Amino acid sequence: MDFTFTEEQQAAVEAAQAVFAGVAPDGVPSPALTAGAVAADFDRQVWAKLADADLLSLLLDEEYGGAGLDAVALCLVLRESAKVLARVPLLESSAAALAVQRYGGPESKADLLARAGRGELVLTVAASGRTGHEPAERAVTARRDGDAWVLDGTQTAVPWAYGADIIVVPAHTDTDRTLLALVPRDLEGAVLAEQISTTGERLGQLRLDSARVASRDVIDAEGAWEWLRELLATGTCAQALGLGEAVLRMTSEYTGKREQFGFPVATFQAVAVQAADRFIDLRAMEATLWQAAWRISTGAGGALPASGDVAVAKIWASEGVRRVVQTAQHLHGGFGADTDYSLHRYHAWAKHLELSLGPAAAHEEALGDLLAAHPLG
Repeated sequence: MDFTFTEEQQAAVEAAQAVFAGVAPDGVPSPALTAGAVAADFDRQVWAKLADADLLSLLLDEEYGGAGLDAVALCLVLRESAKVLARVPLLESSAAALAVQRYGGPESKADLLARAGRGELVLTVAASGRTGHEPAERAVTARRDGDAWVLDGTQTAVPWAYGADIIVVPAHTDTDRTLLALVPRDLEGAVLAEQISTTGERLGQLRLDSARVASRDVIDAEGAWEWLRELLATGTCAQALGLGEAVLRMTSEYTGKREQFGFPVATFQAVAVQAADRFIDLRAMEATLWQAAWRISTGAGGALPASGDVAVAKIWASEGVRRVVQTAQHLHGGFGADTDYSLHRYHAWAKHLELSLGPAAAHEEALGDLLAAHPLG
């Protein structure tokens, strides 16, 4: 079997590396030293560079100015972005735009996609639900009223909400169908309240009180939300992988220079074994990530639905990235807690990624349910 990436996918990686080469992980104040948000907005300068490099339109069809690539290409770019903690809504905006392209109506596609690909329109997704521990589609109700849908409910921890133009909100109807509403940030009846992530980034609690959304801006296709949620979870796994790789490299460089008893600590067996274990974690994270991204991209069948592969990838990503940063802190000693050194920032981002779209335990439960419903014997 050939596991190499295509020329187009490799070109996307090279373009991403060029964009992120100048990004410093410590470009904003440390979240450990900042009472509020580390910045009011995401990194618009990097966002513009991503647009100029055609990386925001990577997954869009040619008619919308895109390259027509797949989820694998997006995950490759996300992997690079996380290595430098790039503060951009690349995952959320790209995934939302692809969902509109795949499931949306002609008017939504014409209005949103080309502008999103040029970086002129920023999208995000409300995927955490009311508390972060319940299905996001249960947090908001949608009822038909003439030629509009009326939304009521609360979504918490919406990423990049204050910088986005459109928030994609899953909502359930009285017939238990799930819709995706494209909610403008300034829509009447939609109110944002500030929340702060462990990364120090500004999140938004979105409260909807009889907010009216035109029918043309609502996606009611079967399976749209489930597909979008799986893509978001897989993209989060790609970010966890890139972050973990960067942290292990930092740890390798530090332990190779730090000496005790006249020898680099990297030569000590206990240190080498711990680093090797984390390398194995990263390779498992990588293998499960590409399996999930491939299933989403191709729609290929398997013993379980694609959601099973996504669950496996998220279990490895959540547990793996946590172990990587914990080992890094241990092997760095007190230096790892120095706020002038960027490791603590990676630790904060790792905790955010570990819990985003559900921790390992939630995906283990979902995987168990799938195995019960689809016996492998």
